[in-house]
Amino acid sequence: MTTISKTSEKELKEIHLDALAWKSSLQFIEGEVSFIKQLLNSYVFEPTTPNLFERLQEFREKITKVEEEIDTIYQAIRKHESELGGILDCDTVSYDHYHYQNHQLLGDTYINFHNDFQELKSDVFRYAGGILKKKKK
Repeated sequence: MTTISKTSEKELKEIHLDALAWKSSLQFIEGEVSFIKQLLNSYVFEPTTPNLFERLQEFREKITKVEEEIDTIYQAIRKHESELGGILDCDTVSYDHYHYQNHQLLGDTYINFHNDFQELKSDVFRYAGGILKKKKK
């Protein structure tokens, strides 16, 4: 076993900053999800819109899956941070390729989730924007 080098310690801190950024972004997404759920469950849509109930239900189901994915990613980040904390606390543990690879996989998972959520959010807003009730004059 070797002592953590200054380079490895710097890399570990950068990895920790990545995890903090992911958690911050997930918190923001949770707020967006809350808003979207309120929107989908509101009565602001033209009731005569064809397939309105079915389309809104489809979006609700997708949002439920997003919430589940958020929980899964949070758990993975917590586990990852715990492993990193153990490495930083122990002077004789080396940071190896395994930990870096896990970080990369978690980063890829987060990026894919984020991109998919942005696409879903755009779909919801495009659809909802086209069928909102018009203000009565």
